[in-house]
Amino acid sequence: MSRVLYDLCGIDERLRFSPFCWRARLALAHKGLDVETRPWHFIDKEVLEFADYDKVPVLVDGSEVITDSYQIMAYLDRAYPDAPALLGDAMAESRARFFKHYAERAVAPAILRTIVMDLLNAIHPKDRDYFRETREKRFGRTFEEFHSPAKGLAQLDAALEPLRGQLTETDFIDGDAPAAADYLLFGNFMWARCVSTADLVSNADPVYAWIERMLDQHDGLGRNAMRITDIEGAYR
Repeated sequence: MSRVLYDLCGIDERLRFSPFCWRARLALAHKGLDVETRPWHFIDKEVLEFADYDKVPVLVDGSEVITDSYQIMAYLDRAYPDAPALLGDAMAESRARFFKHYAERAVAPAILRTIVMDLLNAIHPKDRDYFRETREKRFGRTFEEFHSPAKGLAQLDAALEPLRGQLTETDFIDGDAPAAADYLLFGNFMWARCVSTADLVSNADPVYAWIERMLDQHDGLGRNAMRITDIEGAYR
């Protein structure tokens, strides 16, 4: 059975930075499933017409087409029940859904305010006008007005306080080993790592130690991923 994941790319096709795509990639690795990742750009909407969707990730697993990173996790648990669970039973799934919202509504906005100009630089040139126009409309201000590393880092520091409490008691959000909740949140840190050199947390922070552990999961999938600093002349 062939498996294909449509995955957002940047100025180099190997630069894969979407937090949502990282969720899907880590979930597939968690299940021990091979996948071909196909690079996709923001303006390549027609490429995904078969999925009736205009965003990534999109997973094609044989005859199945699954959109949305969270739905991909749920699908993988249904389709591959003998592999390690991602979401688990109904109670665990409800907790994972909380971390989905926490990652998207508390953590991601703080990171974005910190790295948005680095992110714009990492995006493929043909995508930049689209990205700027759609996101600035969403923000109600220009990137230059929105960008504030000092405010973003302060916002992130406050948002991470509950996570610090958890990580002083367990190595991972999901306990002794990572699962859906870890991947749902860690995708945001891979997003920042791939496009920016910003230090989001201090190395004395329990969150930093968790990030380091997550980078080493699945044979270093996160640690070995291309970063903007790996592309000659790309980081300014």
